[in-house]
Amino acid sequence: MRLASVALLLGALGACEGASPSTSTAQTPPAAQIPTVDPSPAGVAASRRTAITEAVERVSPAVVTVQTERVERTAQSPFDVFFGTRSGAMVRPGVGSGFIVREDGIVVTNAHVVAGARSVNVAMRDGTTYPATVVGEDELNDLAVLRIDAKGLPTAPLGSSRGMLIGEWVVAIGNPYGFLLGNSEPSVTAGVVSGVGRNLTGRGDGPGVYVDMIQTDASINPGNSGGPLINASGEVVGVNSSIYTPSGGSIGLGFAIPIDRARRVAEDLLAHGSVRRPWIGVKVQQSGASAARGSLNSGAIIESVVPSSPAADAGLRAGDVIVQSRDRQIRNPYDWEAELLELRVGETADLTLRRGSTDRRVTVRVRDLPEVGAERVAVLRELELISLTPAIRAERGLRSEQGALVAQVTERVSADLGIRAGDLIIQVNRTPVTDAQQAARVLEYYIGRGPIRMFFERNGTVYSTDFRIR
Repeated sequence: MRLASVALLLGALGACEGASPSTSTAQTPPAAQIPTVDPSPAGVAASRRTAITEAVERVSPAVVTVQTERVERTAQSPFDVFFGTRSGAMVRPGVGSGFIVREDGIVVTNAHVVAGARSVNVAMRDGTTYPATVVGEDELNDLAVLRIDAKGLPTAPLGSSRGMLIGEWVVAIGNPYGFLLGNSEPSVTAGVVSGVGRNLTGRGDGPGVYVDMIQTDASINPGNSGGPLINASGEVVGVNSSIYTPSGGSIGLGFAIPIDRARRVAEDLLAHGSVRRPWIGVKVQQSGASAARGSLNSGAIIESVVPSSPAADAGLRAGDVIVQSRDRQIRNPYDWEAELLELRVGETADLTLRRGSTDRRVTVRVRDLPEVGAERVAVLRELELISLTPAIRAERGLRSEQGALVAQVTERVSADLGIRAGDLIIQVNRTPVTDAQQAARVLEYYIGRGPIRMFFERNGTVYSTDFRIR
């Protein structure tokens, strides 16, 4: 009786566990399996393809690598002296980015990418390389146009840099560090428009002063210079040009040249081989504040008007304040410099002036920048420069750490160039000035080579003056 009860109990337990009453052993459970997912369901595929990926697909085929070679003199070493050999030259390679704007081989890049290069080559996305000719350079805007002998090339669609929205998505495309990453495919970094109309006056990846720039937090690194900055529609809105960095690396402060300006410069370079520098005949001054912060919203105060210039013909006077030009608000002298980069020779500009407590509208005809009336030797003889030293810098309270101090200047050259004794020359075109000797060499170099823009510090503020020397 007791054994039969145990057997009945075990049978009941087996039934509860799902065992078959007609089988003496339980079935072995199946091995654990990892569930598989369809690799391309419509929902997942759609989520991977975004406006950014489509924009990159549209533009990246037109992005190229710009390879350069420069010849630099090498210093004579003690071994050269011992063996009686002369100092030689060293070939230094360089790399940057660019993008194709015409299917017949027209490429836009930065001027500092090709500056001083003895040879320039353009490498396509698939690695095909073409020798390139420099059609023209505009150092002031840091833009250059190249030409390669090819047809039917992919082109980057150009948009407009006007009306950009703070916070909208943008993508920087280029070739950081060239082929160090292993292939010729361009790199893509995404970010937003951090600001527009930015003025950068130091510590950029490219040398010198930049005005009216697009600021982005999309990473821009060495080698990205000259590549396109595109919007979410796949249109080029800027040319990557510079980063602001205390340390030499990207910290999320990238700057691009607005494409509207780049387009105008490229058209001038293709048509004339150089850029026609717009001029109306006014020199602006600082607002009167000792610090740069105080002059951010005071307009552009006219210091002097050149006789018989377009400005004089339109009735502009010293003391007038330019507060608007066309649709651009002129908040400070930097905004006026930015507007001059946008104006075109032969066009008219509608200006709003503040004279006393009233505003008035005037129309000014834009002309070519005239040549300075001084001959080469006269200019150099009438301008005495001193290299900046720590003692002079401390005594005069100068912000810049290097440059050439104007010790003396004749009244004639001062009127022509708009500089005076005590000004510190810190840059000529895109070349930073380290001392008086270099300033003289740079001025010598640019004589007869077209427009010159010279940047100088006065009372803690950086100004610029445009002129030609024949």
